[in-house]
Amino acid sequence: MLLDTLARLNEARRARQAAVVVTRFSGDEPEVVIEGDELSGSLGEEIAKVFRSGKAATVEIDGAPVFLNVHLPPPRIVAIGAVHITQALARIAPVIGYDLTIIDPRTAFATEERFEGVELIADWPEDVLKDRPFDAYTAVAAVTHDPKIDDFPLSEALKAGCFYVGALGSRKTHAKRVERLKEMGRTDDEICRIAAPIGLDIGAASPAEIALATLAEIVQAFRRRDLVTLR
Repeated sequence: MLLDTLARLNEARRARQAAVVVTRFSGDEPEVVIEGDELSGSLGEEIAKVFRSGKAATVEIDGAPVFLNVHLPPPRIVAIGAVHITQALARIAPVIGYDLTIIDPRTAFATEERFEGVELIADWPEDVLKDRPFDAYTAVAAVTHDPKIDDFPLSEALKAGCFYVGALGSRKTHAKRVERLKEMGRTDDEICRIAAPIGLDIGAASPAEIALATLAEIVQAFRRRDLVTLR
């Protein structure tokens, strides 16, 4: 692989951007396409497919084979709240291949004994996100039931275009949340992206079932996500 191709891929990796290396069997130099680059026609359609699937593919463009090698940032889950739901989520998320970070300033809940082997940050989201902002390959699940903890990261997740934003709570609770988020400057279009009540409707009742429903909804959102707006 040419050095300039590697350089572009490394740049995309550092910025947590998706990239596809387009290699034509005719012998032309490989081309690196970053998610958001303007494309059209059948090549653009095929590249969009591999961005969503995360799997390399050989396709035929204008009668000639083209190899598309996709490089996606590893999707991650940031859970706001060190609660029973996130205890269960911590056990099943790695099975699907998702990194999990839990943020909760309540040190009585955010303990290593309850979350052994999990990246646990016992601090306020406002402080954590200064150095570790959300991005388009982040799923955010807010489950503390406390607006003082949940609202800020929910607002930041919507601003960052996270591929999934979910929040625990009843419809009545969410209606109040919507008003608070509007006061924080979020628009109706942004707010409607929040999955609330959180998780796919599987009739979940226990914390473990809610964690399962939430993870299933996160996977669904990732595979069906809108691609980054064309630049």
